[in-house]
Amino acid sequence: MAKFLHIADVHLGFDRYNSKVRTTDFFHTLWDVLERYAIQTRVDFVVIAGDLFEHRMIQPAILNQAQLCLQQLQSAGIPAIAIEGNHDNCPYGTKTSWLRYLSDWGLLTLLEPSQDEAMYTPWNEATKRGGYIDLDCGVRVLGSNWYGAAAPKAIEQIAQAIETLPVGPGSTVLLFHHGLEGQIARYSGALRYGDLLPLKKAGVHYVGLGHIHKHYTVDNWVFNPGSLEANNIEEGGLERGALLVEINNGQVDAQLQTEYRQRPIIRLSLKLRGQEALEDIEGLALKVIDRAMEQKRLIPADQPIVELRIEGQIGFERLELDTRKLQSLLQEHCSALIFLLRYEVENVEYGTPLPDDADRHQIEREIFTDLLTAHNVYKKRAQPLAAGLIDLKEQQLTGVNEETLYTLVEQILNPPTKASPGHSG
Repeated sequence: MAKFLHIADVHLGFDRYNSKVRTTDFFHTLWDVLERYAIQTRVDFVVIAGDLFEHRMIQPAILNQAQLCLQQLQSAGIPAIAIEGNHDNCPYGTKTSWLRYLSDWGLLTLLEPSQDEAMYTPWNEATKRGGYIDLDCGVRVLGSNWYGAAAPKAIEQIAQAIETLPVGPGSTVLLFHHGLEGQIARYSGALRYGDLLPLKKAGVHYVGLGHIHKHYTVDNWVFNPGSLEANNIEEGGLERGALLVEINNGQVDAQLQTEYRQRPIIRLSLKLRGQEALEDIEGLALKVIDRAMEQKRLIPADQPIVELRIEGQIGFERLELDTRKLQSLLQEHCSALIFLLRYEVENVEYGTPLPDDADRHQIEREIFTDLLTAHNVYKKRAQPLAAGLIDLKEQQLTGVNEETLYTLVEQILNPPTKASPGHSG
């Protein structure tokens, strides 16, 4: 029986959200996964099914992170076997990549099918080239390239090539960086399950996928661990991790491992009904944060990534809320490493039904009333203010001077208060 660790979509060098700390998260996660589930469990080998790196061109520090992790495995006597993904394959116009560099230095085995007639040649330790490798633990591992839209045709060619190979050990694993349809929404170009079936006919016992950042398995034959770290807020809710696999003469037992170092991601929401004043929003948002902390969903000491989605209707102009200021305040309040404020609201709309025979004055009065009612500051005085605006318009049309009009505006906005009992003028 052989035991191996299947990981994919590591994305070292992840640099979204403009946070150096977040970038190093991906290194710490990989290190922890290899320590826990490769070294401590004494696996026979580790496979990386594409996208070790976030970018094809990487910074020296990111290369150093990869080297440290792979040296960790090398020191434990555990070989790492990898294929390219769409993020880390050869840049356009070049014949090499950073995966090839790591392979040439003996830190991993990069399996690449040839473009020649003999698609699969055995791994040559002297030249550091080959499309498959037979391991002493009784497993043959075959590699593949990143094929994109040509993946279904490539699978047919791979299956044909496998059938021409000499008889291998008891179990065959194929690494392939692509996704199956139906696993996530808004993903075009996914493979159909039927596209993979030629590989089963060719004797592949374990199809190890990458590319989609969500864990899934099909028929205990197709396996995708998902990414180690979430690449965005939406992925925070996906099941993902590393697959610890035992395989014996084609019989597979694969268990998803998720107990390792990850940055917590918390998604919160605030629903507005259009009755709240502008000055109420900050307090309401803080209450949402405080409630999450009370429930231990949000732990400031963890420096989580937090998203607060403010949605619904508002009774003031949308741009009146200083979202940058609010975002900064909330981030400081909960000690979030990254705080994302989603402000997705719309103004309250009012529309009073009007009879078909309504005259111009009635239409004007209702329009003014509706506009004022939609504004949080003026809605309680909508009707008298509407009457005042109509009067103001009539005065202006009759040619009243500007000084009188300004006086009328002041009276509309600041009506005289009623005298209190016992007060004499």
